[in-house]
Amino acid sequence: MYINDVHIAYYVAVAIIGLFVGHFVDWMNKRLPKYEKVLTIEFFKKNKENFRPNYILMLLTALIFVTLLYSYGIKDTIIANLDLIKYMILAPMLLSVFVIDYKYQIIPNRLNLTIFEIGLIMTFFYGLSDVAISINMFLGMLAGGGIFLLITLLGGLFYGKEAMGFGDVKLMGALGLYFGLSNIIVITLLSFLIGAILSIILLIFRIKKSNEYIPFGPFIVIGTFISMYIPFETIKNVLIQIFTLGLYK
Repeated sequence: MYINDVHIAYYVAVAIIGLFVGHFVDWMNKRLPKYEKVLTIEFFKKNKENFRPNYILMLLTALIFVTLLYSYGIKDTIIANLDLIKYMILAPMLLSVFVIDYKYQIIPNRLNLTIFEIGLIMTFFYGLSDVAISINMFLGMLAGGGIFLLITLLGGLFYGKEAMGFGDVKLMGALGLYFGLSNIIVITLLSFLIGAILSIILLIFRIKKSNEYIPFGPFIVIGTFISMYIPFETIKNVLIQIFTLGLYK
């Protein structure tokens, strides 16, 4: 049986892998904020002695893996499968960013650095087939980090405090290596739009107070996931209609 030209056995295998990866993400979320090592023997010892799965995170990761497989399919060569590979590697780290930043208002440097390092590796592999793609990814890195750095510096200049955390700046720079110039700009716009909408909702329902800090990392993560699944042109057209109030034809 095939679903979107992919045998169902692949979906089952990917879902099972997603469950294990989701459990590991839960471990990451506990260790990284404390600046503790993640890849240790302790992970296996603790799970053997006291296994406490985070079913929500495990099922969410499995669902993301399966839907990514459905969206991108399996191609004939490794280079042709790079989009699927990079997003399946990136997705668990994005989930970790979401949880840690929401809970602790930080994005650990180790997490950002890992996203960046893997992004560089992916950029190299893309360059093997087309150097222009690699150049576009480097431009995305500069644009993503640069836009958020500018916002942070301007916030400090005009308001005397950071408008954005430097963790957000590093994250957007790293994500630029995965999405390239055009897509990272779209992710930036999506993040601010989602941030504005959800912040209003959080304030209306008094989940957050008006003087309480609302982390921006989760909004970046949501915008990034949207860009993984929805084509650039579709998102661009929707954003144009929103920001021009439907006046653009």
